[in-house]
Amino acid sequence: MSKRKWITKMLAFSFAASIALTGCSSNTSGDKSKPADDKKSSSSPIVLKFAAQADNTPATKKLIKAFNQKQDKYKVEWTQMTNDSAQMHDQLLNSLSSGSSDYDVISMDVVWAGEFAGAGYLDPIDIQMNKEGLKKTDFNSGSMTSGNYKGKQYTLPFFPDLGLLYFRKDIVSQEDAAKLESGNYTYDDLYNMAKTYTGKNNTKYGFVYQSKQYEGLTVNVTEFSKSYQDVKGGLETMYKFTQAPFEPKDLLNFMEGETHTNFEQGNAVFARNWPYAFGRIKGKEDGVTVTVDQVGIAPLPNGGSVGGWLLGMNKNSKHLDGAWEFVKFTAGKEGQKIMSTEGGYLPGFNSLLNDEDVKNANVMLSYPGFQKALSATIARPVSPEYSKTSDTIQVSAHKYLSSGTGLDEAVKAIEDASKGQ
Repeated sequence: MSKRKWITKMLAFSFAASIALTGCSSNTSGDKSKPADDKKSSSSPIVLKFAAQADNTPATKKLIKAFNQKQDKYKVEWTQMTNDSAQMHDQLLNSLSSGSSDYDVISMDVVWAGEFAGAGYLDPIDIQMNKEGLKKTDFNSGSMTSGNYKGKQYTLPFFPDLGLLYFRKDIVSQEDAAKLESGNYTYDDLYNMAKTYTGKNNTKYGFVYQSKQYEGLTVNVTEFSKSYQDVKGGLETMYKFTQAPFEPKDLLNFMEGETHTNFEQGNAVFARNWPYAFGRIKGKEDGVTVTVDQVGIAPLPNGGSVGGWLLGMNKNSKHLDGAWEFVKFTAGKEGQKIMSTEGGYLPGFNSLLNDEDVKNANVMLSYPGFQKALSATIARPVSPEYSKTSDTIQVSAHKYLSSGTGLDEAVKAIEDASKGQ
């Protein structure tokens, strides 16, 4: 056979083999343009990574399971972060600042939202909310304000927390109790009530709250100043309480622990604290002498600072559509009901405040004053440099409260800090 004929024959054989192999591939996959196993991979759900703190209740696990079962396009996998807030902040910051797409949806403390949004790490959700017909008023007000940066909404509530007024309803008159629960009273009214009732039933103090130089003081300045609308009036009122004869002499060293201890042991008529303090009384923790029947709950005069956690989407996520679907589900009626009934968390979706299942899961929701407080939350400053902002507020306020001098300087420093100047 000549060399030319041999080459021609080999080319023909190769072409025939190529057709045969293509035919086998076509019969296996049903798509001549893809490998045989592509059909299997294309039908697999898209994995969404959810970075959230550990949960000692079954709520988060059941939430994710419900979402995954509800549809087959996405599958959420929970990346459990530490419960140490500072460590979690740093872990998220390291990931987000590197431009990583490791996480699609992140849970964040309310005070991180401004920092992460200001740095460009979060994707705004206004357009998605509009498409879904979701309004800001559908959700906890303080939580929504905490996640709003320069007019854009970046977060929805995961679960809120809030400042409350606890009072001894076995001491306070029914008329004053009704006034407190309505929220229609001022800090001056509270001062007068504290003055009137201190000493009743062996109480020693009127109104205890967090006044030490730490984050709790920023929270209380936020509340006394009506979210920085009246900084001067707020500081003057705080100083008035600090100097009152019915207050503990070391009030400027009070944190949450000192606050709950003095209220639950019967020393104080009124106390500003978070919902956990009610759980201590209900659970009859060591040292608690006050009973649930003796405790009333009311909103604070200007609204309680919101705490808790928010949900946001990593701007570098490769699956932003899926991330939004999970955020919408989690912050919506169905997801929030799971978090509330399975974990006892407060709902951030307002219509659930009157849901019987949710109320049964959290006895505090049966208190009219608590319901009122949840609907009137306020936010700490939303800042891309929140730590610096909070430090300025703490230092300036504590310096004035400790000395009674330098009010104008404290007001200017706090006003500038709260406005991001």
